[in-house]
Amino acid sequence: MSWLRRRKAPTADREAADPGAVVLRIQGMHCSSCVRLIDAELEELPGVRSARTSRRDARAVVQLDQRGAVHADDLVATVERAGYRAVPIN
Repeated sequence: MSWLRRRKAPTADREAADPGAVVLRIQGMHCSSCVRLIDAELEELPGVRSARTSRRDARAVVQLDQRGAVHADDLVATVERAGYRAVPIN
């Protein structure tokens, strides 16, 4: 199974390296429902194209429609309103 993890990591790293992406470190997730809630809340924000949260990696990669359309502080506030802690890491 370790080979599977190694194959998935480069995709996540490419997403995070995208200039239209913001990566957040997320604390407090316990299950897949937490992941779905965070993704849904982030994707409701204007300017967010998609959100992909990983409980295993404790992070969310948020793809933006336009760089600067939404600020990292807005993303953090949205995650914290949902009951989790978030810190931008890029």
